[in-house]
Amino acid sequence: MSSATPSSQQSVHPLRVRDFRLLWIGESVSLLGDQFYIIALPWLVLQVTGNALALGTIMALASIPRALFMLIGGAYVDRFSPRAVMFVSNLVRMVLVALFALLVLTDSIQLWMLYALALAFGVGDAFYFPAESAIVPALLEDDQLEMGNTLTQGVATLSMFVGPVIAGVVIAVLAGSDTASTPGLEGIGVAFGLDAFSFLASLVTLWMMRHQHSESAEKEPNVLASIKGGLAYVWEDDILRWLFILLVALNLFVIGPFDIGVPVLAKRNLAEGAAAFGILMSAYGGGALLGIILAGVLPKPKPEWFGSVLLGVVGLLGIGLMLLVVSTSTPVVAAISLAMGTTMGYVNVKFMTWLQSWVEDEMMGRVMSLLMFASVGVAPVSSALAGAILNVNLVWLFVGAGAALDAVVLLSVTTPTIRRMGLAVEEREKDKTIPEAAHTT
Repeated sequence: MSSATPSSQQSVHPLRVRDFRLLWIGESVSLLGDQFYIIALPWLVLQVTGNALALGTIMALASIPRALFMLIGGAYVDRFSPRAVMFVSNLVRMVLVALFALLVLTDSIQLWMLYALALAFGVGDAFYFPAESAIVPALLEDDQLEMGNTLTQGVATLSMFVGPVIAGVVIAVLAGSDTASTPGLEGIGVAFGLDAFSFLASLVTLWMMRHQHSESAEKEPNVLASIKGGLAYVWEDDILRWLFILLVALNLFVIGPFDIGVPVLAKRNLAEGAAAFGILMSAYGGGALLGIILAGVLPKPKPEWFGSVLLGVVGLLGIGLMLLVVSTSTPVVAAISLAMGTTMGYVNVKFMTWLQSWVEDEMMGRVMSLLMFASVGVAPVSSALAGAILNVNLVWLFVGAGAALDAVVLLSVTTPTIRRMGLAVEEREKDKTIPEAAHTT
């Protein structure tokens, strides 16, 4: 939904659009660098403290500001621009990570600094994530969004697939030694430094972009009013309201069972134990990448079937949850995990593309922040519920979660508004072209 005219970019591959190409290159490098941070931080905490409780509290601390400031981040994205917010967020996080690289390499790190880093990084993430989701429709036309989302989500998934392995090898090879039996922190310091360098790549490409934020929309008088306007926009739109209810249900019934339940399932049901857990997670990640690719290459569902197809694929995810506890064979359960990842990858691309086509440009940041908040806010609730149910019965967790998700899907399928969501976009685009055609004649 960029300001470029259709004649200039219509049917052109997204990577031939200069600003999107710069964004994709910079973020590809940055996302790979993020995996070094994700591996280095918990490893540093364990090296410094040797305390699992400290690790848990530090990682949890990052999620608190991420949730608290997410809606504010979305409001600032709409007030200034996705590009500006991404630039500032990446600049702040680059400085933080570079500082930590220096502290680690000079053996000056202290426990309170780790808490401060987690807190500050959480704030930066709260502004970055809505901006990252809102910038793609600002650079591309509607007919380019699906391929654009395939490219951005594909490289994000690929980085999560290969990045941790590379980061782990770097940390291990460059670890050095404090004593004859204790690894040093040099590898962790280098990992932080590589992450800082990756932020620099993103900053350079963002700086080179030419896209200018539209100033035509009237701005809300303050941030709270802006957030309230975003909430009202979603609630008053019948399609968005139902979709966000579905999204909350999806996060509630999938995050906890998968993040908390799958390790327990591997331990109790599968002979390979920890190795099986790794296989299941890799299968899910590989499936997500496959689903993203399929979303980009398979024919688009017809507008009149789009909503039903999307809901049907989500329903397959619920079935997959229930099937995870059926077999004690690691290859069989891994195949189910692969299929679940595939459905999630496909749905993510299709849903994001539809959302970016439907939401007005001036509301994009706030709607995307609500999308992120629906995941960040529900995650701890889902994890806590999953843990409580696991103490009672493993089968109840997966079967109950899958059945509950499919019940919400069936309820959504009976809603004509959701079934017509594909047609709704097409009809609105036609309504927009009628006045334009009348004006030209």
